[in-house]
Amino acid sequence: MSSSAVPYKNQHYADLKKLCIQTKTLFEDPEFPADNSSLFYSKPPPGAVHWKRPGEICKAPHLFVEGISSHDLNQGVVGNCWFVAACSCLALKPHLWKRVIPDWKEQEWDSNHPGNHAGIFHFRFWIFGEWIDVVVDDRLPTINGKLIYCHSKQKNEFWSALLEKAYAKLAGCYQSLEGGNTGDAVVDFSGAVSEAIDLKNEKFYKDQNKQKTFFAELLKVWGRGGIISCSIRAGQHEIELQMDNGLVKGHAYSVTAVKEVRLEPRQGYIGNEAIPLVRMRNPWGKTEWKGAWSDSSEEWSNVNDTERKQLGITVEDDGEFWMSFKDWCRLFTDADICHLINTSMHFGSWTVNENPLLNRCGGCVNHKQTFLQNPQVLKVLEKLLPFISHNHEHVYLTIHTGTFFPFSFPVLVRCNRGI
Repeated sequence: MSSSAVPYKNQHYADLKKLCIQTKTLFEDPEFPADNSSLFYSKPPPGAVHWKRPGEICKAPHLFVEGISSHDLNQGVVGNCWFVAACSCLALKPHLWKRVIPDWKEQEWDSNHPGNHAGIFHFRFWIFGEWIDVVVDDRLPTINGKLIYCHSKQKNEFWSALLEKAYAKLAGCYQSLEGGNTGDAVVDFSGAVSEAIDLKNEKFYKDQNKQKTFFAELLKVWGRGGIISCSIRAGQHEIELQMDNGLVKGHAYSVTAVKEVRLEPRQGYIGNEAIPLVRMRNPWGKTEWKGAWSDSSEEWSNVNDTERKQLGITVEDDGEFWMSFKDWCRLFTDADICHLINTSMHFGSWTVNENPLLNRCGGCVNHKQTFLQNPQVLKVLEKLLPFISHNHEHVYLTIHTGTFFPFSFPVLVRCNRGI
C-alpha cells in the first residue's frame, strides 16, 4: 500500500491511533462529531438517533465476516442506492477494495489483543487526481439499537457502515449522500474513467447487430476488470417505485456479471446456442426481476446443471438476479461503464480560481439545472481513445474527480471519432 495518500483535514491515522492506544482512550473525531450536524442539514432521520460503537451493537464485531462480498451490503434510510451499488461493485474487485480499505488486516478487531483497538479507522478515495486518506471513529448512528444507514447482512460486520461514514464525512453529512450517480462513486473508489450510456436513446434492443456489438464491448470491458452499473430513469414522483416486473425506477443496480450462457439442444433452442445475460444486484438486498431468466424462471431448464452451478444460481430473494441482455437494454435507460486506468500515471493539479463563483459546485449529473456550474475543462481528442467503446461521431464523457462540494469537478471530454 502506497503511503503517498494525502491525509484529509490533516488527520494522520497512524499518529491518532498510537496516541489513543497510549492514553487508553477510544478515538472521537472532532471533524465529524456524533451529533446532528453529521446526520443532516434539512431532513432528520425518522426517529431518535443514538450513536453507538460496534461493540455496543453486537458481540464480537468485525470489519469482515467470512471475507468481503457484494452481498454484504444493504441500503439504509438515506436514498444512496447509487453509493451502495458502487460498494457492491467494489467488493468484486480485491485489488480495488484493498486500496480503498488500506491496512485492512491491521484495522480488524483482534480479540487476542483488545488493547490495540482504538475506535479509529481510515479509508481512501480518489479526489482531485490524488488519493485522500479519510479518518473516522467507529461511532455509528442507530435507532432502537439498529444501524439506520448502510449495513451488512451479518449483524457483526461493519466494513460497509464505516466506509459509508468516511464517504459521508467527505460529503459533509449523511443526508448529502441522498441522490447521486453510481459511476461517480466508482471513480472515487478507483480513479477510473466513467462513460455514461443512454440505453433509452440508443435503443440497442431494436437492432440485433447493434445489440451484438454492444454486448461484445461490455464483455471486453468486464474482462478487463471494468465496473458497470445501471438504472431506470424516473419522474419526480417515481423515485424507487417498484414496477410489476420487479425492477425499481430511479434506483441504481450494480452489474455483478456479464456472460454468454450455452443452452442444451432442446425444443425451441439450437444446440450450443449462446444467450447473452447480465447479472445484477439490487442494493436493497431484496426485490428482484420477475421475467425471463429470473431465479426460478423456466429458461434455466435449458441450461445444464454443471453450468448452473458455475453461475451460482440461487432461488432466493437476495437482490441478485439474471436477465437477458436484450431485456436489459430494453428496460434499463442508463448505464455507467467505468474503465480502470493506472492512477500512478496521473499528473497535474487543480487550482482555485480567483473568482469564487467559478469554483461553485453544481452537484452530480442528476442535478441537470446546476450540473454545468461545475468547473470544467474541455479537451478535444483527435483519435479514438482505447477505453471509449461507444459508436458516435462525437462522444461526451464526464470524468469526475469526485462527487461532492468541493470535490465535484468534472472534465468534459469531446472525442472526434474519425478513426
